[in-house]
Amino acid sequence: MTAVPPLLSSDERTRLDRWRDSLLADPRNARRWRWLAPTLITLIAFLLRVVNVGNPHQLVFDETYYVKDGWSQWLLGFPSNWPGGADERFAAGDTDFFTGVGSYVVHPPLGRVFIGAGMALFGADSSTGWRIAAVVFGTATVLLVYLLAKTLTGSLVFASVASGLLAIDGLGIVLSRVALLDGFLTFFIVLAMWFLALDRRAMRERWSAREPRESTWGPLFWNRPWLVATGVAAGAATAVKWSGLYVIAGIGIYVVITDALARRRAGVVQWPVDAARQGLVSFVQLVPLAAAVYLASWSGWLFTDGGYDRHALDATPATGFWAWVPLPLQNLWGYHQSMYAFHVGLSTPHSYASPAWQWPLMIRPTSMYWHQDDFGVNGCQLPSGCTEAISSIDNPLLWWAGIAASLYLLVRFVLLRDGRYGLVLMGLAATYVPWLLYPERTIFQFYTVAMVPFLVLALTFALRDVARGPRSMPRANGQAWVVVFLAVCVILSAFWYPVWTALPVPYEFWRLHNWMTTWV
Repeated sequence: MTAVPPLLSSDERTRLDRWRDSLLADPRNARRWRWLAPTLITLIAFLLRVVNVGNPHQLVFDETYYVKDGWSQWLLGFPSNWPGGADERFAAGDTDFFTGVGSYVVHPPLGRVFIGAGMALFGADSSTGWRIAAVVFGTATVLLVYLLAKTLTGSLVFASVASGLLAIDGLGIVLSRVALLDGFLTFFIVLAMWFLALDRRAMRERWSAREPRESTWGPLFWNRPWLVATGVAAGAATAVKWSGLYVIAGIGIYVVITDALARRRAGVVQWPVDAARQGLVSFVQLVPLAAAVYLASWSGWLFTDGGYDRHALDATPATGFWAWVPLPLQNLWGYHQSMYAFHVGLSTPHSYASPAWQWPLMIRPTSMYWHQDDFGVNGCQLPSGCTEAISSIDNPLLWWAGIAASLYLLVRFVLLRDGRYGLVLMGLAATYVPWLLYPERTIFQFYTVAMVPFLVLALTFALRDVARGPRSMPRANGQAWVVVFLAVCVILSAFWYPVWTALPVPYEFWRLHNWMTTWV
């Protein structure tokens, strides 16, 4: 293997360019950094997420639902109701006093399966056990962002910056340290996008290998294993939360459009209709397996008798055309109708509710835990007392710069029609835009954790353009600004880390983080 010559002349290369080239010039060093960079970044992400993850040893925020439901589902196959005062008893180690009567839950089972598995491994009485699955999936998401970025750009530096930003991102850290569903959802969304990027690369290679010639119709591609894998991952995302459906829709639109453009470039005369033909094939490759994965996630409910509404329609089964549907599936459909009605009608007031239009401005982050002790109480060693908090306030610079970068990337996409930009923007749109349709619904800012991987990718694209020296800016100056930006991001994450992870800090230190009155 021969080293790749530098793309820039010696006059254009900066000190950073020469340092990078010296590291990667030797093929052995290049191979070493290809595995060392993602390993180190993933290890850092894991440590930031796992250290002291068992604190606090109490159910915080919506853990009151997902931990207890996850444990009863693990034991029974379905979530069970619990008696009153269950949180305190559960945290004290009494974990098996559920009633055995099916509980009405409004999200699919897969995320609770992972939470229950962690508890089975570490013990249901262990707060580390409650959260360890979130740690693992949150850490794995950082690695997936590296792989996605590397697939899109082929650049080790680009992939390292993007995944490194996610490793220190506040929302990513918080949702990897509490037993909520959104971290699992984000993992499967990014996994689906990585598979989609691999499919995009494979299809580009196929079209490039064909001799360019005008034809009325193009080929139909049935052998697209990465698209099939995309469907499996997107189905798993939907089996965690229904918002995965928006991702499936976004992927479908992206696949049809990219196929149409590829056929036009290849000289296919009837390229719009031809893309529709391929779209039907892609639908078969994508959707049925996604649906099968989703249905499989309900196997515990289907193959037991105690789940909520498990036999609700036994006395009044469907007649006529739908009479052939097995009764368990009819009951499951009836349950889903109830879940849908709950979601679209959810407008219960909540002090930390934040409509989607507020999310880009980060107006109302979610306080998941706040506790205060005087000196000497519960081991507090700070003379002024100890304040502990878990807040979904993101790294402000990283978040707002990511929002600005996504707008920049949209402009670049319009100008350049770069499919890589389109994939990132599609991921961002699928995880944000649908929430704008429900302005009255009770939703929360921490849902944006699913957006963050695409924000850091957009930000890294923007930083790469700055590092190349836009307009009249010297390349060295652009790189210096990028280094300063990344350093400030690290410093701010270090500053915010205590209030993401419930570390005991003085009250006045905690107050320093409330830059807006709505952040309290």
